[in-house]
Amino acid sequence: MTQAIIFENARLLDGSSPEGEHDRFVRIEGGLIREVSDRPIADGGARRIDLKGRTLMPGLIDCHVHVIANSANFGQNALLPDALVALQAVKLMGEMLHRGFTTVRDVGGATYALVEAQEQGLYVGPRLVICGKALSQTGGHADFRGRYDNRKPDYQTHQLGSLGRICDGIDACRAAARDEIRQGAQFVKIMANGGIASPTDPIAFLGFSDAEIAAIVEEAHNAQTYVAAHLYTDEGIARAVKLGVRSIEHANLVQAATARLMHERGAIACPTLVTYEALNNEGASYGLPPSSVAKIDDVRLRGLESLEIMREAGVTMAYGTDLLGAMHRHQSEEFVIRGRVLPAIEVIRSATVNAAELIGMTGKIGTIKPDAYADFIVVDGDPLVDLSLLTGQGRNMPVIMKNGDFIKNELN
Repeated sequence: MTQAIIFENARLLDGSSPEGEHDRFVRIEGGLIREVSDRPIADGGARRIDLKGRTLMPGLIDCHVHVIANSANFGQNALLPDALVALQAVKLMGEMLHRGFTTVRDVGGATYALVEAQEQGLYVGPRLVICGKALSQTGGHADFRGRYDNRKPDYQTHQLGSLGRICDGIDACRAAARDEIRQGAQFVKIMANGGIASPTDPIAFLGFSDAEIAAIVEEAHNAQTYVAAHLYTDEGIARAVKLGVRSIEHANLVQAATARLMHERGAIACPTLVTYEALNNEGASYGLPPSSVAKIDDVRLRGLESLEIMREAGVTMAYGTDLLGAMHRHQSEEFVIRGRVLPAIEVIRSATVNAAELIGMTGKIGTIKPDAYADFIVVDGDPLVDLSLLTGQGRNMPVIMKNGDFIKNELN
């Protein structure tokens, strides 16, 4: 039987209260939180760690990653051997875990084999939630063929390094959604606007027809899950929400009326502002094609305003980053960017309780409550005063724990 661990004199901060709770005691055993108390916990055999002056938070959650994206050029990434992509993904996930991210939601590319490999203990990384391959129409945001590339799109469908797969027409969309779920997808991702990294789709393109989206939403609902959609434009967001899409990725160009619609329908936004800063500053040097660089400012310049619009409308927002390749090192800087216009507690909620709600794991991750997974970070100082304490590749986190196992422990 594993030894119990007790964190003592901790300041808890999981987003469930505005200021957190001081002088708390947390007992962990068997990978789960067993007890949270405002008094010392009696357990003679427990290992005790005194956190006086430090903040205990749930492990962070990033709801928008592509763990297979070791390059900013998705077309080239899709041509790499699966073995190389898998090993690169393991390295990227290990780095995410050491930044304090104990759960990540992959929104295009990762396959169930990566989930199973982690469950078998073949690598150590964040808990991985996947959609399999993102669904795209011909010429959409997961079609990386240029104008003169007339290969059949299936050449990349089964490559681990491919972001998505192509499906056109209602029947094909149904079949693709069912097939990804068969292969282990826990939700379905669609491309419902044009994108930066793809060569032939301006941002305003709407992509799938109403009927195609409705069919995919129905298939997800039938499988007891939901649809996440890549979306930028106000028109695209409003249409997708009306058709039942639950997870709105990016949402940079949303307007107030559509934000209110999102709130009314219970849609959750997953903004990803840090990636546009990174792409703007570094994308070209890491292989982003010129056609993609030219599209960055179409969405980058409205990012902070979109947060204010959605906050005013009461939209729940989760934490996402969408970084590619070497730019993954900026993953934690999303906290600081959002903190320019949002209260720190709301930014923290985006990576804890809100993220857990979006993923469908409320009560199991993103919280410090009995029966939740024992995923923790310990922070030197108060993130409510300084969100940058969550950046720096985990340097202000003397303890990182996942499932009750220490990933990092500099305290005892």
